[in-house]
Amino acid sequence: MRWSRLLFGLSAALLLLGGWSHAAAYQKVVAAVAGSNLPAYFGNALKALWLMDSSGMFVLAATCGLVGIRPRAASGSVMLLLALIPAATATLLYLFIGRFLGAHLLLVTSVAMLVAAACLPAGAPSSTRASPGR
Repeated sequence: MRWSRLLFGLSAALLLLGGWSHAAAYQKVVAAVAGSNLPAYFGNALKALWLMDSSGMFVLAATCGLVGIRPRAASGSVMLLLALIPAATATLLYLFIGRFLGAHLLLVTSVAMLVAAACLPAGAPSSTRASPGR
C-alpha cells in the first residue's frame, strides 16, 4: 500500500498543478473569445467548459489526496474508474491539439492512478463491508 499512497500523492500534486495552471489561463480564454466572431452561446460554453475542466482536476486531486492518506476511503475499482477521466482527457487533447505538456501530465497522472488503484482492494471500502456473521 505504500506505493499506492505515493502514487496517489503524485497524482494529487499533478492534478493540483494542472487545475491551477488551467484556471490561471482563463483570462486568456476570455480575451480570445472576446476577440473572436463566435456566437455568444459558444463563447460562453467555451468559458464554462474551461473552468469545468479546472474544477474537475481539483476534485480529482482532492480524491487522490484523500485515498493517498486513507487508502480504505475508496475501493480500487472506483479509483480505476476515476483514473479513466485524465486518460480520456489526455486522449482528446492529443486528438485535437497534438503533443502538449498538459496532455503528457494527464497521461502520467492517469498511469499513476491506475497503478495505485491496482494496489488497492477491489471491493467496497472496508468501512462499508458487512462484518462476518451478518
